[in-house]
Amino acid sequence: MDLEASDPDTVLDPVDRLVVAALQVDGRAAPGRIADVLGVSERTVTRRLTRMYDAGVVRVVCLPAPSDTRHRYPLGLRMRVLRGKVGAIAAALARRPDVWFVDVLSSGEEITALMYADDLNRDRLLFDELPATSAVVQTTAYAVLHTFADATAWRAGLLTPDQTAALTADRPTATRPPDGDPHRPDPLDRTILAALRTDARAPLSGVAERVGAPPSTVRRRVAALDAAGLLRTHATIDPRLLGYRVDADLWISVPPAALDETGRALAAHPAVHGVYAGTGPTNLMATVFCRDLPELYTLVSGTLAALPVTAVETTLVSRTVKRTGLFYDGFRLRAA
Repeated sequence: MDLEASDPDTVLDPVDRLVVAALQVDGRAAPGRIADVLGVSERTVTRRLTRMYDAGVVRVVCLPAPSDTRHRYPLGLRMRVLRGKVGAIAAALARRPDVWFVDVLSSGEEITALMYADDLNRDRLLFDELPATSAVVQTTAYAVLHTFADATAWRAGLLTPDQTAALTADRPTATRPPDGDPHRPDPLDRTILAALRTDARAPLSGVAERVGAPPSTVRRRVAALDAAGLLRTHATIDPRLLGYRVDADLWISVPPAALDETGRALAAHPAVHGVYAGTGPTNLMATVFCRDLPELYTLVSGTLAALPVTAVETTLVSRTVKRTGLFYDGFRLRAA
């Protein structure tokens, strides 16, 4: 596995990519189950997973649910920075544990970030730390009001519908309590999710030891969290390794009456890995992976043109510094 290769198509072979695609559907799927679905041996899947994990190519993480009250108000940041200071500012933001996403835009002067912070740390960053940094010329902050889709829903499109269905056939069906209220995780649930945060494939026996609970209790809690839609795994990988060479942000203006309709329509598009309604100059923001620029053009001129969109600004991501809480080093990922 040549992680120094300039052509990302040469890093993973077709079987590697299919294994990653299976993890996108079920991040905790056992090698035997993946092997059955893909029609290869369990030994092959185990060997591929071990090799990719050891090289830092892929990591399966656990992300908080948008409904989690601790993270109800994620904050998006878009900053214009003096040339020559972008790297230092992006790295400083990425080192914060409450900042989970940091990208540098292709202009070379802009950084975008997504943070999950309490009011105190959010205000300290916005009103004290950023204004005190002369390298930051302008900051636009926008609260995320509603999440239509996020990274956990994106698929590379490498599996057949039958393969996808087979990977989810025996998983718990998402349920709600009789009163219709969403499941509220208790302290033990939160501790278990935290233990799975940077390695959602960790053996539950080890998780039980870490959280100080019986293995049977942890297995039962994990199944309940999965059924409630709170065990949200994400196979983090550089999208270029799956054939998606264009990473773009779309800043969209939509009439308020059409906001929900437009957000839902975009969330269903296969190129989209995030759609958020928020405050700020535009009221809808979408993040997309495309195979090339013509595919992005088709999305903007076709998909968006068919929706009640009044304006759109398209920006390209030139470098990812941190995503889903993991640092990017070329094609390698490492935990914060």
